[in-house]
Amino acid sequence: MTNFVKNAWYVAGWSTEIDDSLRRFTILGDHVVMFRKSCGTVAALEDRCPHRLLPLSKGKRIGDTVQCGYHGLTFDCSGACVRVPGQTNLPKSAYVVSYPIVEKHGIVWIWMGDPERADPSKVFDMPEFSDPGWAAHHGDALHLRSNYLNVAENLVDPAHVSFVHPTTLGNAASENVPVHVQTEGEAIVAWRWIRNAEPIGFFKAFGGFSGNVDRWHYYYLYTPCTAVIDFGSIETEKNCAEEDRGEGVRIFALHFMTPVTETYTIDRWMHLRNTATDDAEAADRMDAMFRKAFDEDKEILEAVQEEELRPQRRRPIRIAIDKGPLVYRKRINDLLELERTEDLAADPSPAFVYHD
Repeated sequence: MTNFVKNAWYVAGWSTEIDDSLRRFTILGDHVVMFRKSCGTVAALEDRCPHRLLPLSKGKRIGDTVQCGYHGLTFDCSGACVRVPGQTNLPKSAYVVSYPIVEKHGIVWIWMGDPERADPSKVFDMPEFSDPGWAAHHGDALHLRSNYLNVAENLVDPAHVSFVHPTTLGNAASENVPVHVQTEGEAIVAWRWIRNAEPIGFFKAFGGFSGNVDRWHYYYLYTPCTAVIDFGSIETEKNCAEEDRGEGVRIFALHFMTPVTETYTIDRWMHLRNTATDDAEAADRMDAMFRKAFDEDKEILEAVQEEELRPQRRRPIRIAIDKGPLVYRKRINDLLELERTEDLAADPSPAFVYHD
């Protein structure tokens, strides 16, 4: 049984990844063919013809329809079959699933569950996307041979930066600083402040600080697969209060995780910044530093995944910093159980029926 929450918005890709050609994406273990319609919006269909199962992405577009490359069955953007060559009747079973899509801020979101429950107002957003005092910049798509749960847990874990990212996003000054966790509300939040310490490599490069700083990490994890890391620095002598951290150099690192399979996740990352907002070169330099840091995460997470697949003599231990990840796992399990219960209520028939 797959470990994916279906009734949620997931990032299918950056807007730049989808054009008028047929392209296959794999999301939650399902193959989806996507393309831009003549009006510019995105269509997303099950990438499998119901006749002989050839992927529709191996067919061709005819206007805003997709023709199967095997026998020519043709489907519109709603998933309905509009042509079966050689016959006039269209079988009721000749259709493919059509997935709801929302596109905003250069990001394409897809709903893989019950389309009746797809509420566009629930797509993740932040006011900084539209605030002229902030610059938004898309980064890359980080491909990880890791289960999405491990990737997400890493993004509600400020403690790892001291050890995994000592030259970019952390340093030794934060090793013994406790992590606080808040589990009420939509997001799980883990945070800490490191006071009167040397700037980390990132803010040495972009903050212009000459002395010690107060710096912060606020990790927000939204189920199932969106994370926002609010981090920044300000001169120590300003004695900044938590609620005034907008006065410092502040970055939001956004991570949109797309589970591909049980052991493969794509983490599309970007940032919002309140510094060098008109400097495209600064964005490119930040990307380079982010890539270095996220490659460090990739090495760790893929090694953990490899060990998880091997026989284990005992269960992993848990320590104080694991509160956020543990709450996240519970929320995911609760959502999975809710969906299974709803599926049983909708279709109570047994999975197997014996016939003489």
